[in-house]
Amino acid sequence: MCGIIGIAGYSPVSPSLYEALSILQHRGQDAAGMATCDQGKMFFHKANGLVRDVFQPADLDRLIGTTGIGHVRYPTAGNYSSSLEAQPFYVNSPFGIALAHNGNLTNATQLKKELYQVDRRHINTDSDSEVLLNIFAHELQKNSQIQLTAEAIFKSVSGVHRRCRGGYAVVAMINGYGLVGFRDPHGIRPIMLGERRTKLGSEYMIASESCVLDVLGFTLIGDLDAGEAVYIDLRNSLQRRRCSEEAPLSPCIFEYVYLARPDSIIDGTSVYQARLRMGRELAAKIKRQWPDHDIDVVIPIPDTSLTAAFELANCLQLTYREAFIKNRYINRTFIMPTQSERETSVRRKLNPITQEFHNKNVLLVDDSIVRGTTSKQIIHLARAAGAAKVYFASAAPPVCYPNVYGIDMPSVDELIAHGRNEQEIAELIGADRLFYQNLDDLILSVREDNARLQSFECSIFNGDYIAGYC
Repeated sequence: MCGIIGIAGYSPVSPSLYEALSILQHRGQDAAGMATCDQGKMFFHKANGLVRDVFQPADLDRLIGTTGIGHVRYPTAGNYSSSLEAQPFYVNSPFGIALAHNGNLTNATQLKKELYQVDRRHINTDSDSEVLLNIFAHELQKNSQIQLTAEAIFKSVSGVHRRCRGGYAVVAMINGYGLVGFRDPHGIRPIMLGERRTKLGSEYMIASESCVLDVLGFTLIGDLDAGEAVYIDLRNSLQRRRCSEEAPLSPCIFEYVYLARPDSIIDGTSVYQARLRMGRELAAKIKRQWPDHDIDVVIPIPDTSLTAAFELANCLQLTYREAFIKNRYINRTFIMPTQSERETSVRRKLNPITQEFHNKNVLLVDDSIVRGTTSKQIIHLARAAGAAKVYFASAAPPVCYPNVYGIDMPSVDELIAHGRNEQEIAELIGADRLFYQNLDDLILSVREDNARLQSFECSIFNGDYIAGYC
């Protein structure tokens, strides 16, 4: 999971890119970068760190031009600490191309060999994003002559789709030609298009989430469809085309559970409304399985579970209390690169309000349980604060399988639910009782806003890898 942004406008673009990346910070905390283009030259600045630390006013002043792209990195492949893998990446042939990528290529190792042995291209890092860039560059070189046309660009994206497997959303800038965005043939990772009308004409934004469009005054045109590409030339003329064989749109369902901001709309579904329905469905399950429960209070684990927990409490007619206070200056623990960092950060991140736990039977609600690290520590905090009993509910089903499409769940050994039942998991995390969302109920929660969504990428829950495992 990373955040990508591309803007084609009529005024200096770096301040807007900075603001956009700040809004997408929740999608990546490891590194940030920008590239802009002006009169045949490209300008870059990228480094490890948060957006506010990577970019200073002088950096933005040097990033001149009215077209640009940006990226916030959450590492799932390659070297976790190297600033060389901050994006955008650049290749000078053909034309000069900068590219930023969200997702993961499952056949990156094979593609590296092809690039070296057949395409005669060198890969300088361990990042699959650099692989994807060089595949795109090779296809452009093959499909263009002296001048690059929209037809050649779309044909090149088709070539990328034929060669690359996995989940990916891409924004690229071609020197002297404009901005390109495209989405993998299954539409696993999100990417959308917005427009802002000015006196000079329409400006366009390509982004990972719609909340960025809202804040910067762009109107959502819509999501790129599965396998679709968009090209915006230097005159801000827009063209769109599907560049892959027909396949069902199958967005990653974990975007709605955890990754995306609640004020975003992805593939026609409000993330906030989907999370409300997750809470409703989870409450219905608790009613069915435990009609004579003794729960006194529902307490969410901030922040992603707040919406589902509130609706769950409302449906069960229980008291709702936000009794864990979050330190806003600690980054998201799930997307920290190492287990030791996650474990250390939980206690620094959350502090319980003791009075809300004392002698009460509490139901803690979280968006999901992945490794069990956070859940176990939070249950310990609740008991230390005086809770009589601690029950736990997950708005997502058990995470039993690795994710290979851009979320850091690489090994079944790290997944607490793999090969275990609910009772065993409850004992491991220290809960008196545990409730998981049913997968069918989760799908219904997300699908309700958009009847077109007949398929989802749910591999972490059901082991079905729609774009292949490797």
